[in-house]
Amino acid sequence: MKTLEAAMSTLLRINGLVEQYALQVKNNQSGSTYLSNIRRQLPQLNAMLKNQFGMIADQVMQTNLASSRGASEQMRIRALREGVAQVKTALEIAIVHVQEKHELTDGKEEGKKAS
Repeated sequence: MKTLEAAMSTLLRINGLVEQYALQVKNNQSGSTYLSNIRRQLPQLNAMLKNQFGMIADQVMQTNLASSRGASEQMRIRALREGVAQVKTALEIAIVHVQEKHELTDGKEEGKKAS
């Protein structure tokens, strides 16, 4: 559960960076510092998730790959926003599943103690 909570906080930080990058591009300013920071944060998130949640880690790396493609800035922002949204949804689902599994195992342990 700690891994998922840490991953969610990292993802929210990345989401903030994506939105700041989008704002810089909208104002016709250089967003390269935000983009490089995003590209640096995504592999860290991947490493955090890889051992226990491999499929979510793959989504993170897919988002990282989409951010490095040679498309226009608007396409890059769209890909980053979609990727962050997909990863966030996957993390939320994983959190719910982990909580359900812990409730089931806690209930079984309490039943054994009562017997």
